[in-house]
Amino acid sequence: MTYINFHAPIDMKTSQVLMNTLAQIVAKGEDEVYILLSSGGGMVISGVTLYNYIRALPLKVITHNVGIVNSVANVVFLAGDERYAVPNSSFLFHGVGFDIKQPTRFEEKQIRERLISLQRDTELLANIIKERTNLQLEEVKKLFLEAQTKNPEEAKQIGIIHEVQEVNIPKGANIISFVL
Repeated sequence: MTYINFHAPIDMKTSQVLMNTLAQIVAKGEDEVYILLSSGGGMVISGVTLYNYIRALPLKVITHNVGIVNSVANVVFLAGDERYAVPNSSFLFHGVGFDIKQPTRFEEKQIRERLISLQRDTELLANIIKERTNLQLEEVKKLFLEAQTKNPEEAKQIGIIHEVQEVNIPKGANIISFVL
């Protein structure tokens, strides 16, 4: 089994590198991969793409929160067939937003497009979280609105993880670390 240490933001570059790494693992004929995940989140498009890609792989995927899993990284984490968290870890949920880096003039059409995009992304993420946990859609949306953080025990109660446990990488294991 290969262990992937992914401590990075979720963006176009990191998601492409992870997808390529997973493709190489499949090509080698492995049937199980362990992803050690800690991420502050990032881009919704990259997170949803990674989620769908991981779910499509002919691999058993185990995800393990080894620090902090925030925002869209929760969706990537939930792609795991088995999901764990170390005792000193957390999960942060918040709503979808967008950044404006320079003075920008908006007209009604652009504001409407941004709002529709935010609503669509929120629905996408909420539906994935609902499907992969014990939460109802209204509960997921409440997590987003209140920017809630869950510790491992709370995460277990609502079905984000299956167990709270330390990581145990066997001696001689194949470990791939992302340095981006």
